[in-house]
Amino acid sequence: MTARRLDGKQLAQTMQAEIAEETAKLLHHGIRPGLAAVLVGDNPASQIYVRNKRRACDKAGIASFLHELPAGTSEAELLELIDRLNADPAVHGILVQLPLPKHIDESTIVDAVSPLKDVDGFGPHSLGLLAAGRPRFLACTPHGVLQLLVRNDIPLAGAHVVVVGRSNIVGKPLALILMQKGIDATVTVCHSRSRDLTALTRSADVVVAALGRAHFLRADTIRPGAVVVDVGINRLPDGSLVGDVDFEPVSEVASAITPVPGGVGPMTITMLLYNTLQAARLSRKTRQSS
Repeated sequence: MTARRLDGKQLAQTMQAEIAEETAKLLHHGIRPGLAAVLVGDNPASQIYVRNKRRACDKAGIASFLHELPAGTSEAELLELIDRLNADPAVHGILVQLPLPKHIDESTIVDAVSPLKDVDGFGPHSLGLLAAGRPRFLACTPHGVLQLLVRNDIPLAGAHVVVVGRSNIVGKPLALILMQKGIDATVTVCHSRSRDLTALTRSADVVVAALGRAHFLRADTIRPGAVVVDVGINRLPDGSLVGDVDFEPVSEVASAITPVPGGVGPMTITMLLYNTLQAARLSRKTRQSS
C-alpha cells in the first residue's frame, strides 16, 4: 500500500481563489477585509510567516497592515497598539505573531485582542464559543486540518480520531472541532503522559500528529489503512524540514497522508484569510444592525 498524498498546497490555492471571489463581492458593498499583523522582534521564522501571510492577503484582495516593533517593546506599548487596532474600522482581523519576547506575557496579549477580531481563533472567547458548540472563528491550523480531511472525502462521522498533542493552538481546538455536531468524530487526545500511546494510535481511523518531535510516529504506531495528518514542522541539523511523522515508512502503511512541507502549513494561512473575510462580514452585519 502506498498512501495517497493529501496536497495542502493545491487545496490552499483552490480555497484562496474562493476567498478572493467572496472578497470581491464584499468590495461591492464598500468593505475591504483588513488584516493587521503585529511582529515584535526579529525572529527569522516569524518574519517568514508574516511575509507569506501578507503575500496571501494581497492575492486574495485583503488589505494587510504590518506593525513591526523592536524586541525591547514593553508589554504596555504592545497593549496600546492592540487597543488602537481594536478600534480601527479598517482592521477586521488582528494577528499577533508568536512567540513574543520573554518579558511580554503572551496570555495577556492574546486576551487583549477583540473577540470580534480574533482571526487566529485561539483567544479565550473563541475557544469558549467552540466548546459551547457555537463557534465564531475556528483556530486556523485545526480548521485547515478539517478542510484537508473533508475536501479529500475522508469520512469523519463515527470515526475514531487520535490527536497526539494538547496545545491550545492545535490539539485542544482540533478535538473540539471534530466533536461538533455535523462532524461527529470520536476523539482521543494524547500527550506525553498518555499510557501505551502506540496502542491508542493503532486504534485510530485518523491520526493527527501535533507534538513537535521529528519522526515521532513510525510505521509500527499506525494501523494499516489509517489516515495520517502531520502538523509538525521540525528543522533537522542539516537544515531540512520534516514533520512529526516518519513519512516514507508510514506512507507504506497509511491509506492517506499529508506531506511536510506542503500539507497542513499552506492551509493555516488560508484559514487565516477565511477568518478575516468572516470578520469583515460580521463587521458589516454589526454596522447594519446599529
